[in-house]
Amino acid sequence: MGNSYISRRIASFGYAFSGIAAFLRSEPHARIHALATVIVVAAGCWYKLSAPEWTGIIMVITLVWITEMMNTVVEKIMDHLSPDHHPKVKWIKDVAAGAVLIAAIAAAITGAIIFIPHIL
Repeated sequence: MGNSYISRRIASFGYAFSGIAAFLRSEPHARIHALATVIVVAAGCWYKLSAPEWTGIIMVITLVWITEMMNTVVEKIMDHLSPDHHPKVKWIKDVAAGAVLIAAIAAAITGAIIFIPHIL
């Protein structure tokens, strides 16, 4: 049981990394988020952010990535279950997209609060 349990846990990480790779390959917004993440991390290194500043940046980057990935999952599920246009499916997809927008706005505000004092 020990080896099979451990090998299953290791395999689950592989599945998770495969999911991230599939997300990056298939979704244009994922690549935009990846570029934005690289730019923000590079700027954080350039401006030598403090530990609390990094914590805020990491939290909002994570929030945007998670909401974008969950939005993608919701969209794919709904497209699979209801390929034809349906008002309830539209509502579900719009609310999921709204969650991403809220996360992105929060990230932009957090980034401004953290980076503007360093830039000025």
